[in-house]
Amino acid sequence: MNELTVAVRAGRTAETLRLTAGLTDAERRSCLAELKELRKELRKVPAWENRSMKVLPALHLAGAACHTGAAAAAAWIAAGDLRWNQAPTDALLRALEGRDAGWLADVANRLAQRPGSAGVPYDLMAALVARSGCEVPVTDPYVVGWVRHVGAGRCRDLVDRLRREPNLTPLVGGLFTLTDLSEVRWLFGDGPDSWQCALAALAREGLLDRADLVDACVARLLRGGGPTDHRIFLPLLTELALTREEQRTRIPDWTALARDAVSPVASHAQAVLADLALDGGLTSRQLADASEGLLFRAEKKLVRAQLVLLGKVLSRDAGATAELLPVVGQAFGHGDSEVQERALKLVERHAKRLDDSEARDGLACLVPQLVPALRTRAAAVLGVAAATAQEVYEEVLPPAPEPVRSAPAPRTAEEVAEEVGALLASDGDVAAFERALDGLVRHTHQDPDGLRAALAPVLATRWWAQSEQRHWYSREDLFGNTRYGLLTAQEGLELLLATLHGAVSTHTLHEAMRRRTSEHECAHNGLSRVFDARLREVAYRLRTDPMPLLLATPTWSTGLLEPDELVDRLAEYRRLDARVGASDFAQALLRVRRDDRAAAERAARRARALGSPEGTRLARWLGAENTLPSAGRRTRGVRILLETAELLELQDGFPQEFHRLGRPMSVFADRWHCAHWDQAIRGHWLAVLPERREMVAARLLGDLASTAVDDGRGAAVLPLLAESGGEAGEAVHLCVAYGLGARHAEDRLAAVDALLVLAARGELDAVRLGSDLGELVGRGAVKPQRLADSVRTAAATGANATMWEMLRHVLPVPLAGLTGARPEAAAVAARGLGDLLAVAAECAERSGAKGEVPHLAPAAARRGSSRLVAQARRLRDALAEEVAA
Repeated sequence: MNELTVAVRAGRTAETLRLTAGLTDAERRSCLAELKELRKELRKVPAWENRSMKVLPALHLAGAACHTGAAAAAAWIAAGDLRWNQAPTDALLRALEGRDAGWLADVANRLAQRPGSAGVPYDLMAALVARSGCEVPVTDPYVVGWVRHVGAGRCRDLVDRLRREPNLTPLVGGLFTLTDLSEVRWLFGDGPDSWQCALAALAREGLLDRADLVDACVARLLRGGGPTDHRIFLPLLTELALTREEQRTRIPDWTALARDAVSPVASHAQAVLADLALDGGLTSRQLADASEGLLFRAEKKLVRAQLVLLGKVLSRDAGATAELLPVVGQAFGHGDSEVQERALKLVERHAKRLDDSEARDGLACLVPQLVPALRTRAAAVLGVAAATAQEVYEEVLPPAPEPVRSAPAPRTAEEVAEEVGALLASDGDVAAFERALDGLVRHTHQDPDGLRAALAPVLATRWWAQSEQRHWYSREDLFGNTRYGLLTAQEGLELLLATLHGAVSTHTLHEAMRRRTSEHECAHNGLSRVFDARLREVAYRLRTDPMPLLLATPTWSTGLLEPDELVDRLAEYRRLDARVGASDFAQALLRVRRDDRAAAERAARRARALGSPEGTRLARWLGAENTLPSAGRRTRGVRILLETAELLELQDGFPQEFHRLGRPMSVFADRWHCAHWDQAIRGHWLAVLPERREMVAARLLGDLASTAVDDGRGAAVLPLLAESGGEAGEAVHLCVAYGLGARHAEDRLAAVDALLVLAARGELDAVRLGSDLGELVGRGAVKPQRLADSVRTAAATGANATMWEMLRHVLPVPLAGLTGARPEAAAVAARGLGDLLAVAAECAERSGAKGEVPHLAPAAARRGSSRLVAQARRLRDALAEEVAA
């Protein structure tokens, strides 16, 4: 061991720097072998341990000094395993003294190419650039480091700091090419001390080329980028204060931004174009080009502003009518009826000046895009015949998904290993999990050594398979009692693999299997303990008495098990004289199909003929029918939840871990907060009771309520709930109701999928769902605006009649609050109700619905022209009059 290595191992950084100062290149290279060996040793030691904290700075310094190649030196300096405790920048610079400028420039550029996650200090890169005299590397990490360095503390002398920057122009140019601005966005504030004001000031002083800044701003805004890019570059463009002539030369840019950019940028571009149009700086053709894109945007504010601008130009310039009025007609196809009416009013006001027959014919072709209430007016003003016959509406629902038959267990151990590895890499569905689980059990029984050999590549990636543990918890902690009732699907596979690998003791497996339910439980425990108990039983049996196969492996993707298959499996157990697993058999009973009474009776006769206790038990079970516990509504805050009564059927003859499913469930006795955070497990919970989804829905109701009330997540399970079996009753409909009012768009979309599945299967009770939603809206649990978004999405698939049938039972409650008939709903009545009435009117118009909605007439009779009143009148008229389609 040489003297340098001794100093490094002792963590003496100053001595390390002194020893490397006088080394020749050959001597430096001769030290590398021992330094690399020390680095390998430290990789096995957690970086936060005292030894690493002491040695890493000296090792980092020595390696940087001893590498003679620029690429190797840069790789050592930016190495991830040395990042925890690097050498000080000044020490690194002293260690690199004496190297030629070209070598330093090469290192600087290589370090600047490293990703920001490498954590290369900006001071080091900047010093190497200065010493080598090379051009500044305008890479993302370098520019981000420079911005943080210059803008540290957001000092008021930012302009002075920028003035002193020798590479100001290229680095400022690098700001506009940054891939991700999130790392520096917080430094670009507002007000006179912001970066935007500083850059604009430097442009006025001539230190930055103003034209280049304008070009770069516009180019970046045109490119789009991240969701917050405009918060940096739009204020800068505003600060640069373009002249009218500069704005006029960029008309194509403003047009593109107004049509396609994010809303704040489009609004700015629209304002510029409006000023130019009113000043005569925009031709009719140019205004028409900009308007064609703007009138199709979803932002009603932008569309209304553009219609106002078109109205002003049409009033001032009669010669522009033939050019602009057909463009106004593009708004006939806008999704908002108020926008359509504004556009129609413009056409009514200026159509008499439209002497171009081609333009008039073009407008006439757009009339069918208007809502029915406006088509007659449009036809009259354009002099075309209005349709008189009401089209026969036909409801269109997406086809209901069919259950998929599960594939048999993998035939070879290699297939098992492949499927298990795929499941560990990403959450699979119930069918994939059960297939892999059955494969592990079967091949452990047939050839355990061959299975272990096939699983070796998978086991090599698991932390618990390592000889040295680096976690604060042990294998026994993870796979033992501390995780009882909380296993996810992936953790269940980990438990089985650890059992096969011998990484968990038989005592721990046995104790975990014998663990009983605790006093304090959440609503999910009945489902989670069934899932947990079966996995722990399988793990224990893998170690002590491998089972030939699993009885509860489902036949269908929903978790349903065909009775004939279960009888065949019991017969195989009988033939092999194998011991049936209590939890596996109990789960099989809960999964076996009983709604096909003929098939169940045939299977019952076969099961009874087996002469085994399990066969007799199965025969009795198949002879009974699925029953549900009685349920009652309870309120907690603004939520409506369900409590269920006792169900003895799920307690008699079942293992104790299953009894919780049949016990009463109270929304007050169960804890609101629980540790079941993994949402992927909910699909497996549905497979616990595939013919009694009402019981699963009642236990998930609190989670679904949180998506609407607390802005939580968790509605992804709803499509699976809709595809499951059994009665779709009160609990299922309440879950869907909460999902339709969820905070996040992805959750609302999942609820819409569930609603459409139920409707396509003929299981949707639109009256019940609408009444539930009305109560939830009145209580403030569901916001009308979110519900309107969900209904609009569902109606767009062609389900207008279904949505109207639901909405006509939703609307009376908020309308009653609006008119004072229900004072308790008054606080939330008007918020978003206009949007809900708009989508209701659209559904009623398209489906040809007629009739009355309680409390609608007083709302429509109110004074004013607000969106709420206008849409109430539109709905009233649609329901009362025969309107041509």
